[in-house]
Amino acid sequence: MKANLYALAAICLWASLAALGVLLKHVPPFLLTGISLGLGSVLAWPFVFKNPRQWRVAPGTLFLGVSSLFGYHFFLFIALRMAPAVEVNLINYLWPLLIVVLAPLYVPGIRLRAVHFMAAALGFAGAALAIWGGRVSTDASANLTSSAAGWGYLLALAAAIVWANYSLQTKRVALSGKGFSTTAIGLFGLLAGLLSLVCHWVLEPPVQLTGHDWLLLLAMGLGPLGAAFFLWDKALKLGDVRHVGILSYLTPLASTVLLMQVTGRALSWSVALAAALIIGAALLGTRRN
Repeated sequence: MKANLYALAAICLWASLAALGVLLKHVPPFLLTGISLGLGSVLAWPFVFKNPRQWRVAPGTLFLGVSSLFGYHFFLFIALRMAPAVEVNLINYLWPLLIVVLAPLYVPGIRLRAVHFMAAALGFAGAALAIWGGRVSTDASANLTSSAAGWGYLLALAAAIVWANYSLQTKRVALSGKGFSTTAIGLFGLLAGLLSLVCHWVLEPPVQLTGHDWLLLLAMGLGPLGAAFFLWDKALKLGDVRHVGILSYLTPLASTVLLMQVTGRALSWSVALAAALIIGAALLGTRRN
């Protein structure tokens, strides 16, 4: 239950990412990621000042954390530039399904039962419906070539694979007895943020940020790109990755509902139906049988 609460808290924070992204859409994506991850790492600093050894991480684990945080956002943001956002988000949200289905390959002693496959399929259907229901009209008229869109979809799939692999590898490292402190997530975010800023310097034009921009960046950094990572790490270490993966299907639903509030869109039947599917999948997937 404690693991599920950590997961739900992370999901609530991640739900704000799309809305904050809309409000900060004028900020280049690598700059947005770099500043936000850097700000998110600040949450770990008081613990590191008290005990610097909490940032002592095995080289392989450090590479896993930094490359995953950087790689996930790199693939996702580039995909969003190359293909329609709705389809990219749908493919990206394959990662909860991948966590559930691939868990036996990473974590010893875990077996999938029919109920988990049913819950995964039900949850994915709900996630797809939630994203479809919240799509924006500009997607239909986006000036994108089929070739670029195809590469965008592949990059979105790569993002899903990166995050599922990170989540499952984290669980495996914890079970091996060579785990790392949750505080080390701050080191991952700091280094990944620096890499993102380098990408901004190389690939993106410079921009001027306003005071309002910095307030939104602070909210993003401390929330979906900061505290959410720490909460997610705790959930993975304490809980059953299959259950955590199923609960993750709440993310696209909550994100879509909040995005509708920000953009002024009315609640639709598709979102209501998606809520029923996703909540049903979460309840079904957490059954102990």
